[in-house]
Amino acid sequence: MAKPTLSPFGESRNLSAGSPCSAFKGENMPEQQTPKRSRGSGYIFTNGSDKLWIGFSERGIKHRENSHSTDHAVAERLLKRRLAEIETGVFVPKGDVRLDELVADVMVEYDEKQQKSYSSLEQRWRLHLKPFFTKRRASDITTDLIRRYTQQRRAEGASPATINRELAVLKRAFNLALESTPPKVRTAPYIPMFEERNVRKGFLADQDHAKLATECGKKGLWLRAILSVGYNFAWRAGEILQMLVSQIDLVDRTIRLEVGTTKNDHGRTVTMTQEVYTLLHACATGKKPDDNLFTRKDGSPVQDFRGAWQGACVGCGLGKFVCRNCSKVTTKRKCSCGSHRRKYVGLLFHDLRRTGVRNLRRVGVAESVAMKISGHKTSSVFKRYDIVETADVAEAAARLDAKQKSQPSPELDFGQSSGRPPQERTTSDAVADARQKAAVLPN
Repeated sequence: MAKPTLSPFGESRNLSAGSPCSAFKGENMPEQQTPKRSRGSGYIFTNGSDKLWIGFSERGIKHRENSHSTDHAVAERLLKRRLAEIETGVFVPKGDVRLDELVADVMVEYDEKQQKSYSSLEQRWRLHLKPFFTKRRASDITTDLIRRYTQQRRAEGASPATINRELAVLKRAFNLALESTPPKVRTAPYIPMFEERNVRKGFLADQDHAKLATECGKKGLWLRAILSVGYNFAWRAGEILQMLVSQIDLVDRTIRLEVGTTKNDHGRTVTMTQEVYTLLHACATGKKPDDNLFTRKDGSPVQDFRGAWQGACVGCGLGKFVCRNCSKVTTKRKCSCGSHRRKYVGLLFHDLRRTGVRNLRRVGVAESVAMKISGHKTSSVFKRYDIVETADVAEAAARLDAKQKSQPSPELDFGQSSGRPPQERTTSDAVADARQKAAVLPN
């Protein structure tokens, strides 16, 4: 029997003369037989449908995958790609890894790095992401599914910024899965994000500072001192609340924020103003160095002062409570419509951070020095807080007017630019011009 030969297409044909598969004109075409593949090169087969499947082994474990095509060349390329992934050690089997496991890895990363936003991460997953994505396979997370989630959150009243923070959890989960060895997922889905336009606008005007300080003093010495520190140095609320008595030096009149206690983990030291010195001296009187600097009347440390702050702002007209049901302004916990749900609208404590930056720049403090006081790392973020008030613009125009008045100004000759047509010259005008020219000519 003649040896089978390979066709140009890699198929074996039996060219025996006595075979019924003789390739003579007018007879049946020879039957095409797929040659036996070498060990470890995988195989291509049909699985009861018109789609071609590929099969291969990895560490003794058999894998099968649908090529989603009827073209043999497409299936062959997919098989070669999977074999190359196995050879290079980057093959990711299509398993049943759930999104819950990927998010758990993100939580472990946050815990290891001691991220301050760990509680926010856990809350976003538990309250919003988990009810929608729990027990779903990571391979089933598609862009269409993510869009359905964002539409649901928008219907619930979530803002674009809030949804973006939640989608950032999914992004980090897939990126962390791709970075692991071996990777836990093959690809990460495209996650569309919203454009955020929540420009920071709020700040405390100079004429309102005295009224707010009076209301804060009624709430307690601690709130009055917190207001003074935030207003003068543009510090965050979290940085102020965790201050200890040992962090203030009443001799050198300085405040020191320790390394690792700030948002960017950088320490800062500033010199107290007279007002800040007086208030902090009163807060530290009778306390030990390891005691909290800001405490209530019963001695308990201040941890959350949103209620006291909102009450002080409402008392001086810088804020109000609005019913969530009927949107009416209410001064009581129960609205006239019967709803107990209300929200605060007005000045936030974080607005003092913008106010402090503006005040530092207005008194001529250099940007680099102001950034060291406020704790901004980059000038781009710093400039987002440098709010220009209308009075500042008016003052700039007044300074320009004063400068122009101090200098001799040329006579304004609008000519034809005023929109009026030029006047016709008469004979008397021509005679007057001739006499003027003759007067300046030399004798």
